[in-house]
Amino acid sequence: MSDLLPPTHLLFSLSLVAFYLGLILLVAERLKRYYSSNSELTRKVVHIGTGNVILLAWWLKIPAWVGISAAVIAALVAIVSYFVPILPSINSVGRKSLGTFFYAVSIGVLVAWFWQIQQYHFAAIGILIMSYGDGLAAIVGQRFGKHPYRVWGNQKSWEGSLTMTGISFIVTALLLLSVYGNLGIIWLIAFMIALNATILESFSMWGLDNLTVPLGSAALAFVLCQWLI
Repeated sequence: MSDLLPPTHLLFSLSLVAFYLGLILLVAERLKRYYSSNSELTRKVVHIGTGNVILLAWWLKIPAWVGISAAVIAALVAIVSYFVPILPSINSVGRKSLGTFFYAVSIGVLVAWFWQIQQYHFAAIGILIMSYGDGLAAIVGQRFGKHPYRVWGNQKSWEGSLTMTGISFIVTALLLLSVYGNLGIIWLIAFMIALNATILESFSMWGLDNLTVPLGSAALAFVLCQWLI
């Protein structure tokens, strides 16, 4: 993707992304006000909504340097927020975690990697599996998780993990179908990536799944597609 976009196009694209992110934060803060007893819900709204930025960056042809710079800034803000609650909608969850920092790092790394080789859909796979898969799995697990299990001290639920697998499968399949067309092998690739993402999410602690799941999913998708498509 060319970094030499017309200034007006770049300005419009950045304005649209900024407006979208502002809207997500506004919705999260409103939810926090009405559901003050469930701050994790508002954090997941931000978590899921923010992931769509990777699609906007792809569709609007936003240059890699912009995405990487934004990711660096977001990572710095996340580090500050770890010590000072400047963004209550993503921090007030009653536990210390660097998940938001790792989320920003993942976006920066995937943009730097796949924008350079013009394989944008792999970056989208990694980020959207993290945002939708992990985000919805957490919500389902908290509300409907009746069958818990533990991995290295982490308590998970089978309901949450199955949600992670299902959403990851759907996200991956839709993105690959949109790029490669209706190839039968895509369903097998999507299943393998979804299973891998679920395992990575189950074993990660301290918010590291926001790093391992996007990078691991994107890398596996890239390798499998190179071999099988």
